[in-house]
Amino acid sequence: MSVRNKILLSVSLFYISLGTPSVQAQDVLRLTVDQALQIAQDKSHTLKVSESKVKAAFARLNEVDAGKYPLLKFAASYTRLSEVPKLSMVFMGNSISFPDPILDNYTSKLSLTQPLFLGNKLSASSEMVENIAQASKLDSRKDNDEVLFAVRNAYWILYKAQEFKKILDENVQSVTGHLKDAKNLMEQGLLTRNDLLKIEVQLSDIKYKQADANNGVQLAMLALNNTLSISIATKIEIASVPELNSEQFGNINELLETSYRNRPDLQATKYRIQAAESGVTAAKSGWYPQVVLAGNYTYSNPNQRVSSLSPKKQFDGTWDLTLALSYDLWNWNTTGHQTEQAEAQMLQAKEGFSMMRDGVTLEVTQNYLNLNLAKEKIKISELARSQADENYRVTGEKFKQGLTLSSDLIDAEVALLTAKTNYTTSVVDYEVALAKMQKSIGTK
Repeated sequence: MSVRNKILLSVSLFYISLGTPSVQAQDVLRLTVDQALQIAQDKSHTLKVSESKVKAAFARLNEVDAGKYPLLKFAASYTRLSEVPKLSMVFMGNSISFPDPILDNYTSKLSLTQPLFLGNKLSASSEMVENIAQASKLDSRKDNDEVLFAVRNAYWILYKAQEFKKILDENVQSVTGHLKDAKNLMEQGLLTRNDLLKIEVQLSDIKYKQADANNGVQLAMLALNNTLSISIATKIEIASVPELNSEQFGNINELLETSYRNRPDLQATKYRIQAAESGVTAAKSGWYPQVVLAGNYTYSNPNQRVSSLSPKKQFDGTWDLTLALSYDLWNWNTTGHQTEQAEAQMLQAKEGFSMMRDGVTLEVTQNYLNLNLAKEKIKISELARSQADENYRVTGEKFKQGLTLSSDLIDAEVALLTAKTNYTTSVVDYEVALAKMQKSIGTK
């Protein structure tokens, strides 16, 4: 994008951000297709949701990875005990009194836990979530491709609607001029009343189509505004025109290989297969014992370990270290059932990849054929437009001289109108087919 276009786009985005509650004269935005794509990438709600999913996936990965490292906890408490009668006893004729109970108890503990071996569960879980996060990134890229294609499609639909309107506006002016010529010829006795009525009927029919075309422009503009996530009150002026210097593609086999290599949905499915394989490993971890190291440092008043027989009203610190091993001797084959589920999910992922690859093959092949068809239609419609234009010119000159019937002129006008709309349709269909081709092979 040139510096001038970037400046224009920045100014346009500034005015869009202001927002207006109603349609105003200044709500006009002249956009090239590249500028429209940039606006969509900046403002699309779909892409913002997609980006948030990627952030959530990597946050989940960080959460799982945290389970590999020591967990440090701190706890503190204060307990007030109720007063109780003083405890004493007689032993061998002697009276023995116990110390007064300490009613205020303060305890603080620092605990550290480190898993040493969980049957590869932590590493497998981390690999699984990492693959899911990578798949999420590719999903975001796929969403981006879908949004860009939607913008291109809506942009060229608006272009076609505006061109149709322009063609019909020109046709209305042309038929109005012919109607004026017809009235002059009828006054000279060179044209019948019936011939004049035919032209008037044709003019009414074109005006009817013109009303549809005006509405079609409004609907197409609303669709593009919605795709760009901007105010529907914005009036868009199309600044780009179809480029007929067609992009060259290789043969169908080369395109298929490119799509298999570049398509984000295929690459994301590969990551999901790897995630499913890691899920099987994580499920099988239940067959192994678990070893955990735990340590505590206790600082309390009173500390029962220091003065269990004669509590002292003072803070003392003690520590302990535990190496714990646990193993499920019997859990009703829970681990086996979890493994079966994980293996079934892995099979689903692999079969899903095969189905998606088949779908990509069909999509690329269809788009390749449609693109070649669109190229051929441009050549045919361009020739037809040239022929219809010449036929209309010759017939119009004859009609002005009273040498042909009004029905011949009407036929020539209808043929020219059809040829022009067919040509416009063919060039827009080519742009859309090109965008589909590029998206289907993962190049845009």
